[in-house]
This record gives sequence, C-alpha cells and structure tokens, in this order.
Amino acid sequence: MSKTKRLVIIALFIAQATALNIVENFITLPIAVQGVKLGLANIITLLALLILGWKDAFLIVTLRCLLAALYGGNPVGFLFSISGGLLSTLIMVLMWKYLGRHISIVTISLMGAVGHNIGQLFVASLMIQDFRIYVYLPVLLVSALITGYIVGFVTTQTYNVLLKQNKQPF
Repeated sequence: MSKTKRLVIIALFIAQATALNIVENFITLPIAVQGVKLGLANIITLLALLILGWKDAFLIVTLRCLLAALYGGNPVGFLFSISGGLLSTLIMVLMWKYLGRHISIVTISLMGAVGHNIGQLFVASLMIQDFRIYVYLPVLLVSALITGYIVGFVTTQTYNVLLKQNKQPF
C-alpha cells in the first residue's frame, strides 16, 4: 500500500471513528446505567488494527478521543475516553498479536470492551479518590460483554466484506 493511500485510509478511519463517537452521545440506551455506551467507534479501531496494524490503531484512537473532546467541549470526558481507548487498544493489540489465529475478532472485541471499562473506572477512582467505585465493575462488565459482542460481530462482518471485495482489505 502506498504512503498516500495509507494516509487517506487513516484520515477516513479517524473521521469515521470521531463521527461515530459524537453520534453515540445522542443515542439514549433503554437502561438507566450511567456511563454505559455502545462503543461504536471501536468498530473502526478494531478494523484499523486488522487492516493497518497496531501503530495506526493507536494513532486513530488517540486522535478520535482528542477530536471528540474538542467537538464535545468536555475535557473530563477526554480523560475517560483516552484512558479507556488506549487500554482497550493495548489489550486488543496484544490479543491479536499473540492469539489472533486462535481466537475470533468477537473475542478480541469483548476483551477490549472489558479493558475500556476498567480503564475508565480506574480514572474515575483517581478523580474521586475513592476505590469503592469498583463496586460498579460488575455492571460495567455485563455491559462490556453485550457491547463488545455487538462491536465484534459488526467488525467481523465488515472485515469479511472488505476481504471478499478486495482479496486484501486495501
């Protein structure tokens, strides 16, 4: 892949992830649990990891978090987003690198979702200076399993379509 093509794909992924992140803020889930989101931008993160590699996946997550915070005007939200996003990406990178041929994209997504919630909960515990907030972890883990499965399923389907169309994603 040429450098120009790679740069265009990275820019498109950043734009898509940022747009999904912003749109997701307007989606109201039918559950009254604070902090639970679908994590739609993670579809793009996982696709970036599969197609472009770990360095570009980290770049896309970092810029998506920064741009979404700038658009949303929420610096505290940035801390939660970047901590969850980077830990999630790290977990997915390690799983893909060391177990990728033995586990599914859905499993990688599930573990990334769990990591995302743990990263955010850690930042929250530091901000309020109280580790009792971890009693909230079981609720977040259940939501991570549901949303992680959805993200993993959509990513798998999208990746398979890209593979069929191009024999290589890009």
